[in-house]
Amino acid sequence: MKKFLALFLALALCMGAVSAIAEAVNPADIEDTITSPDGTYAVAFVTDVGQLKDKSFNEGTWNGAKLYAAEKGLTYKYYQPANGDKATDDDRFDAMKAAAEAGAKVIVAAGFMQGTALEKAAKAYPDVKFVFIDGWSLGLDNVVGVAFKEEQCGYFAGYAAVKEGFTKLGFAGGGGGTNPACMRYGYGFIQGANKAAAELGRQVDIKFTWAYGASFSPSAELQTLISGWYETGTEVVFSCGGSIFDSITAAASANDGAVIGVDVDQSFQSDTVVTSALKGITEGTYQMVATVFDGTWQGGAVSLGVNENAVGLPVDTWSLENYHVDEYEALKAAVAAGEVAIDDAAAEGDPNAKGPWSNVTVDYVE
Repeated sequence: MKKFLALFLALALCMGAVSAIAEAVNPADIEDTITSPDGTYAVAFVTDVGQLKDKSFNEGTWNGAKLYAAEKGLTYKYYQPANGDKATDDDRFDAMKAAAEAGAKVIVAAGFMQGTALEKAAKAYPDVKFVFIDGWSLGLDNVVGVAFKEEQCGYFAGYAAVKEGFTKLGFAGGGGGTNPACMRYGYGFIQGANKAAAELGRQVDIKFTWAYGASFSPSAELQTLISGWYETGTEVVFSCGGSIFDSITAAASANDGAVIGVDVDQSFQSDTVVTSALKGITEGTYQMVATVFDGTWQGGAVSLGVNENAVGLPVDTWSLENYHVDEYEALKAAVAAGEVAIDDAAAEGDPNAKGPWSNVTVDYVE
């Protein structure tokens, strides 16, 4: 327990410094591929399903790894498992094996589906450190699992949307309803919307779906579904699934709708984004990679939330007009103090099973 608390402290202290680095250096300006004179790479990243440049989870994690490597003059490389969205555990292990045998001192693996392959690789290469983003403890000294309290930033997003004045919301999630992070985002979103609606004495409708998001990839089917939502009154949709963002923002653009982004600040990607539910994947990855090289590495697991300044909303870039920063800061402080109860369950499938909701009606779309 002591080492977990020490890791929390280290992360909390470093978040401001890492954010300052990110502001000074745009990750997009750092090459994604470099040529190593001897063919070895000290820092490696193994992608989750979807694209490297997904403007969300993969890209945010990769940014943290390459920011640290570039700053310290280390070689770095990303590896995408074979077979894309249909990658198997063997494909993921092969990518990690390739990274380890190419000299990686640390391998960052993104996404809960990496668990089986990562455990096998960590046992096969005990001298390599593994950073398991959106992961858990594997009971191995060379692995650290880094999880986030997505239910908290999902709550902030749902609360903000309703306080802004939206009464017809949508949630489209990735992973087919089996991704714990996306499920926490979605369940938190409903809780926040319900709380704000209760405070305002309003009734709010939420369309909620995992349809067409299983692969985290954009699709014509998803765009058609979300367009239909906007056409029938939905005002804002929480896009929670990597590159499905492209389908949702396309639907929003065509229907004068609004979008809530996820994982990273997605306001720079589309004018339809009014805010984003952030988690510090870039900062968390940066710091975990740093511990490998500064001698402070500790295996185990951490779960990062508002108390570690690791989740929240981007107040400097949001386009909300009726919900104000001081209100958000007060809510965040209340969550940090434990004065606001947010269920952290990763609600699978139909969220109505977690109800009933006092001020929200959830239309589960399969």
